[in-house]
Amino acid sequence: MARIRAEFRGEDKVAYLAARGQSRTTSVSRRLEERRRNSPAKRQTALQYAANCQQPKRPMKTPPRLQPLLDDGLIDEVIHPLMSGKEASVYVVRCGREIRCAKVYKEVHKRSFKKAAQYQEGRKVRNSRRARAMEKGSKFGRQQQEDTWQNAEVDALFKLAKAGVRVPEPYGCFDGVLLMELVTTEDGDVAPRLNDVILTEEQALEDHAVVMQYIVRMLCAGLIHGDLSEFNILVDDYGPVIIDLPQAVDAAANNNARRMLERDVNKMRDYYSQFAPQLLQTQYAKEIWALYEDGELHPDTELTGNFVESDEAADVDTVMDEIRAVLEEQRAREERRKEE
Repeated sequence: MARIRAEFRGEDKVAYLAARGQSRTTSVSRRLEERRRNSPAKRQTALQYAANCQQPKRPMKTPPRLQPLLDDGLIDEVIHPLMSGKEASVYVVRCGREIRCAKVYKEVHKRSFKKAAQYQEGRKVRNSRRARAMEKGSKFGRQQQEDTWQNAEVDALFKLAKAGVRVPEPYGCFDGVLLMELVTTEDGDVAPRLNDVILTEEQALEDHAVVMQYIVRMLCAGLIHGDLSEFNILVDDYGPVIIDLPQAVDAAANNNARRMLERDVNKMRDYYSQFAPQLLQTQYAKEIWALYEDGELHPDTELTGNFVESDEAADVDTVMDEIRAVLEEQRAREERRKEE
């Protein structure tokens, strides 16, 4: 099932459009079933990877944050940097005969990820001492908050893989470094991000449907990505792979959950609509949230993209009662903090 893709490095887009080949018309359920049949994804050995990329003539200097993993034998070689983002830098590394990637989280004062507190709202901390320290904002509490931010991605990856969402396979988080699967194409190249891929209309419709299904499965697992975009999705020969989850939102406990879900869904709609304009007329975000609120959303729910707004008047008294209850709880929490 060949996909036509290319990274934009100045080549003529028309040449790609002329070479897109056969369109894919496989249904969402069939694509997901095909993924399960072909799982786990092909892993590359060091020999295979060397055959598909030009490695530096001289070994690169080991980043300081990766040196402890080399010393402990968790990785055997740092091959080259892969990418650098707003919250982390990613390196291609060798672990025995396998090629993986190491995501090195940046220190909190070096990250450009804005309004992190909105994403962390509602995250549960089992240790009460740590929870109090995080709430007070002490030095120990800030460190615990940082550890929680980093471990959240590992937890999310395991949870979503179990829920049937395609994500890189995690191997663990060690001292702020996440070791995980390097997603590659059948040819052994590193899988490109969605924004580097050209799609036919049918491919765009199909992959958009797959991403909507993944968003549904994430929500059914209690999570919302919170920062989903064409830069946080990889595309291999079997379709989209969701990445970058340290900010994943607790759908039930975060007051911003609905807004973040709608933003994720609408960003995907807007991106894929470049190739399939009819997607602009869909209402997947409202449909998904309405089903979720009514308890009718299931991992394999078939979405329509249609949504009819309710004509029922809002229950203002109930809303005001809920607001007063929240304010009272906040006041009680502040009083307890003063007593401590």
